[in-house]
Amino acid sequence: MDIRIGVTYTAKEIALELADDVDAAAIKAKIDGAVSGTDAVLWLEDKKGNHVAIPADKIAYVEIGSGENARPIGFG
Repeated sequence: MDIRIGVTYTAKEIALELADDVDAAAIKAKIDGAVSGTDAVLWLEDKKGNHVAIPADKIAYVEIGSGENARPIGFG
């Protein structure tokens, strides 16, 4: 699963590739908690085991993708 998170006051976005077995509903619940103000920080763990913290008040947008066929290889 791929997640892209836009952060306010910066042109770059945070792009994470999560493990394939991660529960999409649990990730959405974490994001919802951060955006609604329940949690002050959104913590996510990527496929390599790195932990990323994003201050909830700086989240501009979140895009969740399946990761399948997201990055085609070649010219086709």
